[in-house]
Order: sequence, then C-alpha cells, then structure tokens
Amino acid sequence: MADFNSPSENRGGGARVIDTGTDELLARVEDRVAVLTLNRPHARNSLSDDLSPALRRMIAAFGADESIGCLLLTGAGTAFCAGGDVKGMGQNRAKRATGDTKRPDPKAAARDLLDRQIRLTGALYDLPKPTIAALPGPAAGAGLSIALACDLRIAAKSAFITTAFKNIGLSGDYGSSFFLSQLVGSAKARELFFTAERVSAEECERLGIVNRVVADGDLAKASLELAHQLATGPTLAYGIMKKNLDRALREDLHSCLAHEAEGLIRTAQTEDHREAVRAFIEKRSPEFRGH
Repeated sequence: MADFNSPSENRGGGARVIDTGTDELLARVEDRVAVLTLNRPHARNSLSDDLSPALRRMIAAFGADESIGCLLLTGAGTAFCAGGDVKGMGQNRAKRATGDTKRPDPKAAARDLLDRQIRLTGALYDLPKPTIAALPGPAAGAGLSIALACDLRIAAKSAFITTAFKNIGLSGDYGSSFFLSQLVGSAKARELFFTAERVSAEECERLGIVNRVVADGDLAKASLELAHQLATGPTLAYGIMKKNLDRALREDLHSCLAHEAEGLIRTAQTEDHREAVRAFIEKRSPEFRGH
C-alpha cells in the first residue's frame, strides 16, 4: 500500500505535520512539497461535510504559502476519491420526505454549489504552482474532477477512473466536463459521461488522462520523487507556464505570442534565471529560490 505520510528517504528538510482541523484530511510538508491525503478509507475517501471544507482551506493555504513549491494530492487506502457521499444524499432525501428539512431553492443551491466548486477544483486548477494527483485506486465522480484539476496524474496499475454521475442520475459537477473534454476531446468525453464505464489505468495513460502508470507499491515513491523535482524548480516560471498552457486551449496564436513575450521578459528579470545562467556556465545544477 502506498505510504505518503512517512518521511522521505534522503531528504534534507524535516517533515512538518499540518493540522487541517479534521482527521479526514491529513497534511504534511517536506522540502517544499505539501502532501494532502484524503483520509476516509472506509468510505473510499468520498467527500463529506468535514473533508470538503478542510480541503478547500488547505488548498488556499498552500497556494498562498511561498515556501511550498508543489502540491501532491492523494487518498488513503486503496482509493483516490469516490466522489460525493451517496449515502448522505439518501439521508437528506429521507429527511425531506418526512418534512424534517425543506427542499432548497434551486437558484440559491446552484449559487452555493458554484462557490464551493470555485474554491475547490477551481482553486486547485488556478494554483500558481505545480500540482500532482496520485491515484492509489479509483477516482470517481467529483473525485475524478479533483484529480483532473491537477496538472499531472500518476496512477497505480490497479487504479481506474469513472465519471459515475450517470449511475446516480446526476449530470456532473466540479469541472468534470471541462477537464475531461480538454484531455480527451468532446466525443470521447461524451462517451465516458454517457456510459460511466470504468477506464483502467493503462487505458487512461493511452488516452492522456494520466501521465504515468506505476506498480501499486511504487506509487508513493514515484509521485514524491516527481513532486520534489518540481518543488525545486523555478516557481514563478512554472506559474507563467501554467497560464500560457491554459490560454493555448482557448486563445489564438497571436494572443498566445503576446502573453508568452510578456512572461518571458518577466522571467528573464528574475534571480532564478540569473542563477540558471550561472549554473550553466559553471556546469552545475541551479538552485532556484522562486523569485
């Protein structure tokens, strides 16, 4: 079983355990890498009223923390995240049926959901530093959306993904339609939504949904190695790269060229660039500081 919460071998800095406000979300920081672990293995790490708010808080906190260069998100046990808590949905319906709770106003409910989406997958997608999702097992529904909101995905060989929404009569949320369409194209995204089929890790890699597939026992090691590699990179340049790559999906060439020019001039004036040039001349690895 992948272990993301033990100190990494051969690392210089000590690991710090961060209080997330709930046992359902574990957090630690080591050598500029922040690791968030969804910790409801008994429920396949499905989202709950404690887990989801904590996840929003920690994404915001780590995004604003300049000492962190990369965010790694994973799940405890043998799942990444099964999405929403279907049992909880059933309990809420039962309460409404008995008159214990009122049916929410649709417009108000949509506004509330939009806000929650923006502060979770929206914030994760917009984070100005590299993000990685490590999938020890299934990512389904909103759990898949969370994985897709990250920049990179590494999956254990036994993992799979499914949109799942069709199975419970829902249309999808947390950006799943946006992220999946960007990765696999509209036709394949429609197929995956309409059928809710399970897609193996190997097929996900072929389709471009995940970047790498590794043996189950190698997931933590491979994911942390990549996270530490990215965390020691030029943070400011990474943030501009992310904006450039996002614009490339929606804007024309001349607009992208203009933004690339602005970004390159900005990064050319950074200490990270000057350090990289010195390191090249001195035939050594650069030591980036993120400014």
